[in-house]
Amino acid sequence: MGFSQLMAGFGEVFRPEVLLLAFLGCLAGTMVGILPGLGPVSAVAILFPLTTYLGPAAAIVVLAAIYYGAMYGGSTSAILLKIPGEVSSLPAAIEGYPMTRRGRGGTALAIAAGASFVAGIVGTVGIVLVGPSLAGFALEFGPPEMLGLVLFSLTAIAGLSSGSVVRGIGMAAAGMLVASVGLDLTSSQQRMTFGSLQLMQGLDIVPVMIGLFGIAEVLRVLERGTVDARAGRVGGFLPTRDELRRSAGAAGRGTVTGFVLGLVPGMLPSTTTFLSYASERRRAERKGNSRFGDGAVEGIGGPEAANNATAMSGFVPLFSLGIPTGPTMALIMAALMVYGVVPGPTMFTSNSDITAAVIASFFVANVILLVLNLPLAPVWARVARVPYGLLGPIILVCCGVGAYTARNSVFDVFVCLLSGIAGWAMSKRGLPVAPFVMGFILGPMLELSLRQSVAISPVSMLRSPIFLFFLAAALISVALAYRMHRRRQVPADANA
Repeated sequence: MGFSQLMAGFGEVFRPEVLLLAFLGCLAGTMVGILPGLGPVSAVAILFPLTTYLGPAAAIVVLAAIYYGAMYGGSTSAILLKIPGEVSSLPAAIEGYPMTRRGRGGTALAIAAGASFVAGIVGTVGIVLVGPSLAGFALEFGPPEMLGLVLFSLTAIAGLSSGSVVRGIGMAAAGMLVASVGLDLTSSQQRMTFGSLQLMQGLDIVPVMIGLFGIAEVLRVLERGTVDARAGRVGGFLPTRDELRRSAGAAGRGTVTGFVLGLVPGMLPSTTTFLSYASERRRAERKGNSRFGDGAVEGIGGPEAANNATAMSGFVPLFSLGIPTGPTMALIMAALMVYGVVPGPTMFTSNSDITAAVIASFFVANVILLVLNLPLAPVWARVARVPYGLLGPIILVCCGVGAYTARNSVFDVFVCLLSGIAGWAMSKRGLPVAPFVMGFILGPMLELSLRQSVAISPVSMLRSPIFLFFLAAALISVALAYRMHRRRQVPADANA
């Protein structure tokens, strides 16, 4: 992607209507993100219907703004109320809320906003630098190479997002099975349709994703009951020189770690956030002056930077290889496909106008969030306490509307509801949803590339160094995940 194309992308974003949509996307994403249990995935799923009437570039710009706003919103409620809007906001709650209790919540918010801003800008530059190169490499991919990449993606997400490797791989297989419902692409044979005309069309990704993440999250929160929390004092926003020095170093380390690891399929922002938090805590303990647990600014700056950097780098494999690195990227991939834009190497060639506009919107969204959220922190603290008895039904209606607009089908509304109940049941049984989602997304790609590889030659896969590399990486990923699981089990068994 050339400089002129990127400038054209900025020209598209700076159109008044697109700029207004980006602002509203950041605002709406933040409002949803501050609510307990409703993180970026739920925000994108709930607000996705509002983008269906826009053009492809504007729709993806808005979804990206919603995604970014929701990530920041989760940190806001975590710092002010000790209510993490999502899993990756937990470090902000652990270290930010003690600062709020001391009347320094504004300082914690400023550190979180600054770290997120720096990581977002660096991550966006990384997309510009790394994305086209990775896309050029992807042009060399044939069916065997794509088969290896999909296998590695499935095993990575199954291993990293689950406490049990077997459960993770099993849920990925279940997602692939559900995705196969409908007509076979080559033979037109019916698969698990049970004579239903609606099932012959297959299950659309939009109602399934909205149900799994939107409705299921609301059901989980309603089951737990409303949260009784009081917002502490926001106070001033300026950190001390020592706090600025310590948080800046942690943010730099978190940015690099988050961006690099975010390029790996299956490495979610929540994972890199906790890796950064653990690393900063060990670093502080080695120096003998750990303030962790009582308001350590390193525990805010590092994880927040890693969170945003990972979110940004997740767009690189999505745009370059057509591989979503997590559930939110899967939703954005679904939005692209709704508009007829297929993520992959062509995103930087034939669809370079859309890609340039989205990348330019990342810069704009970072500035909007920095300017928007700090002055509105007291307002967000009040919104976070809206009773779920009132808010839950509104969100459920929005989810139903979103499921219907996907294909203008009442059947999809029922699919959305059943997916929501299934997602809630998965959480009750401790079954990971992320591998299921990736199996649902990547299952058809795996089937198609496998059939094409066998059609070329049954041994074509063994002649491809790229396929063998990804196959080895997949096996190593499963082995490492199993080893990590065993290490976690040993202390647990010893304490039992």
